[in-house]
Amino acid sequence: MPPQNQPYDGQGVSAPLQPRTDVPLGPSPKKGFNALIIPLILITLLFIGALGFAAWAYTGMQDYKKNSDKKADKAVSVAVEKAETAKDNEFTEKEKNPYRLYVGPVSLGSVSFNYPKTWSAHFNEKGNGNTQLAGYLHPNFVPALDNNTAFALRVELTNRALAEELKSFESKIKSGKVASTPFTAPKVSATLGSRLSGEVNDNPKTTMVVLPIRDKTLKIWTESDQFVADLDKIILATLTFLP
Repeated sequence: MPPQNQPYDGQGVSAPLQPRTDVPLGPSPKKGFNALIIPLILITLLFIGALGFAAWAYTGMQDYKKNSDKKADKAVSVAVEKAETAKDNEFTEKEKNPYRLYVGPVSLGSVSFNYPKTWSAHFNEKGNGNTQLAGYLHPNFVPALDNNTAFALRVELTNRALAEELKSFESKIKSGKVASTPFTAPKVSATLGSRLSGEVNDNPKTTMVVLPIRDKTLKIWTESDQFVADLDKIILATLTFLP
């Protein structure tokens, strides 16, 4: 006889016990929010960001590697160019010495000043209309007056008084096209004049000094920013006349 509670197969052999499938083996998992999702998302985003940065850095490194020679050559070229420019400027300044001296007639106030020996000069001391003295100075040679050249230096002694000369610039000074400041020449410090800069003679790069000489007016100016340093350091620094 088969043991109690053991199935019998009808042939005297006990059939093996089968596990019951209708009885749960353990507690059912509870459905809910997994707290590991947020850290996982953050880690993923950081990883993607790190990959992007690494790709950017690698691309930059490759670009620098490929173009480093070109960049180095360009830097050397710029440095050489700057050195050559500085050397040329130094040579140009040295070539201006020793300066030449202009001395005008006593009847016109004995106007005198130094100017670079690399400049050519033309002076008309005979007078023409309202102008008693006219001078034109420029590097190498004096160009023609009708070719719109921006002269390095112009000099005029007019028959008009200083107040009358300044009055002709009054409207431009008020409109801001011309700036006006008091001026005295270092070697004639007792004589007060004016320094004008801007669109003085319809040229926006003009710098002019006007000074009284008796009942006349001396005007000295440059028509280019390039020669303002020469005007200040050479011409005006050595300017003398009989007030």
